[in-house]
Amino acid sequence: MTTTSTPAPAPPLQPGGRVRFYQVGSFAVGNRLLPEVRSLQSSRERHNTLTSGHRACQGCGEALGARYVLDAASAAAAGAGGSLVTVNATGCLEVFSSPYPESAWRLPWLHSLFGNAPAVATGVAAGLKAKGREDIRVVAQGGDGGTVDIGFGCLSGMFERGDDILYVCYDNQAYMNTGVQRSGATPPAARTATTQAVGDTPGNVFGQGKDVPRIAMAHEIPYVATATVADLHDLERKVAYAMGLHGPRYIHVFVPCPLGWGSKSSYTVRIARLAVESGLFPVFEAEHGEVTGVSPIRRQVPVEDYLVLQRRYAHLFRPTRDEETIGRIQALADRNIRRYGLLDRTDATPVLNDAATGAASALGARADLNNAPKED
Repeated sequence: MTTTSTPAPAPPLQPGGRVRFYQVGSFAVGNRLLPEVRSLQSSRERHNTLTSGHRACQGCGEALGARYVLDAASAAAAGAGGSLVTVNATGCLEVFSSPYPESAWRLPWLHSLFGNAPAVATGVAAGLKAKGREDIRVVAQGGDGGTVDIGFGCLSGMFERGDDILYVCYDNQAYMNTGVQRSGATPPAARTATTQAVGDTPGNVFGQGKDVPRIAMAHEIPYVATATVADLHDLERKVAYAMGLHGPRYIHVFVPCPLGWGSKSSYTVRIARLAVESGLFPVFEAEHGEVTGVSPIRRQVPVEDYLVLQRRYAHLFRPTRDEETIGRIQALADRNIRRYGLLDRTDATPVLNDAATGAASALGARADLNNAPKED
């Protein structure tokens, strides 16, 4: 007795001869995301607070982050029956979004000086309160220069006074608008216009700068969070949650800058993800000075996966590999991992750099070091 098997029918061809494949094991039904997992940006009702026509560089992480932040904040304010006003410090975001006499903003927007956005926002909130307009919420925003350095005193004062303001810092780790000078958020060993890749210890020195999210936590304000443009759902959620609170709140957003970092414009999200997965940028939330949640590292990568994609770190790989400095940067990432418990999941298998075997990271992002970015 013989048996024959009938082969399974081939997937139906779509117009143009294409085969449509459906992803399984995801939040998709009929090739569409379920409504509860869609981003606000995927909705036709998105607010488009930052619209087309601005002059941001290609791949600008700050433009991406600002749009998601203010769209989420506007949606939260509207959902509570109110509206939003934002105060913007001088910097890249202000310059590329409002070249006189034009503006890419579609909400009430005020331009402040470089260092006084928190103080101006305080005045706006006080004026609205005096007029009984508690339905209008205030968001202040600025880059790391206007937040970590020039506006640091105003920001601390805003925290201490208990002003009802959400402050958002877009951290691209230098003064990008004025020529890529070092800021208090510039990481160790990074090359900038004022921390050149020369001398015995090239790039920015170790041990300087400020960890503003932790300083904000020390003020024991209602809410502090960090986020990146690599996880926009997380960013939207944190903004929406912060808008549901009152009092001073602070969100620190990691926004890669292709121009200042010397990276490909298409690598912005990839670099932000590697900063998280290496432990160099911990993503967490805190309320009243206590950490309440962290985003665990799904699969750890060595810091060089992150460093090698940016020309500001090219001197660590040419003309010879600087093992000592790379090791010190790895130690900083390891400290973040221990401090915030970023690898406390049993299914998170570390993938460390093996100098003996040259093993590449599991994410496949580690470039051949012979092809590391060259100095300009």
